[in-house]
Amino acid sequence: MFHGSIVPLVTPFREGRLDENALAELIEWQIASGSHGLSVTGTTGEPSSLTLKERERVIRIAAEAIGGRVPLVAGSGSNNLDETLHLSRFAQQAGADALLLIVPYYIRPSQEGLFRFFKTVADSVDLPVILYNIPGRTAVNLEIDTVARLRDSCPNIIGIKESNKDFSHITRLIGKLGPDFKVYSGIELLCFPILAIGGVGYVSATGNVLPGKVAQLYDLVAAGQWEAARALHYHLMPLNDAMFLEINPVPAKTALGMMGKISPEVRPPLAPLSQENSAKLRRILEQYGLV
Repeated sequence: MFHGSIVPLVTPFREGRLDENALAELIEWQIASGSHGLSVTGTTGEPSSLTLKERERVIRIAAEAIGGRVPLVAGSGSNNLDETLHLSRFAQQAGADALLLIVPYYIRPSQEGLFRFFKTVADSVDLPVILYNIPGRTAVNLEIDTVARLRDSCPNIIGIKESNKDFSHITRLIGKLGPDFKVYSGIELLCFPILAIGGVGYVSATGNVLPGKVAQLYDLVAAGQWEAARALHYHLMPLNDAMFLEINPVPAKTALGMMGKISPEVRPPLAPLSQENSAKLRRILEQYGLV
């Protein structure tokens, strides 16, 4: 059920407020384009800039708009346990199919602290849980032994989104936990390599902008068309790089604005894309026929 391109949706704003219509329209476009699943209120969805009620609203809108057509993975993690428990239970009630739980950020907890945190949340819900390791943002790495311990202690912890740029770490993770534990790439340039070593999918910001091609990468691999998948991997590389001209999700939202999909607003402390990078981004979008 949870495989392929699970697109981490941006959260659209208009004049500072949540743009509910734009969010629903993005979801329809994503499903029509062939995305295998959708995720909301993860990193690309600016969760730290949303109020608790706004995060609930985004999850509710997504569940209703998707209507069971593809899996919905709700980002319910934070660095506050009570808030994470609340959002996780809310997501279950709202109809999410799985939870995405980020490593608590800023605090830099020990591995024992991470184990206790994730186990407490996983034990509180009856949904599959996907851990989310992104040490570049959280300042702590979720170690392989801790992931294995969590998998063994919590039957509903089914996988992990790895945004660790260390490919050897991910290789050892898959080697230790085996093929039944689902590993997803959270690094755009590692989507194809992680599929090649046994990963089941990816959560790529680029999917916001070019969902059909990003989903096709998985479809080609699943069909055993490795040469075509490799060619698509390299075809996507300039756009993947463009999504990180500045901090995610600023380029993705700017691109969607240029494409007429949303207002490209971000909330402080994020700032609009610089003029120089906006020009670079437009040139790259033109190469893909997106503007």
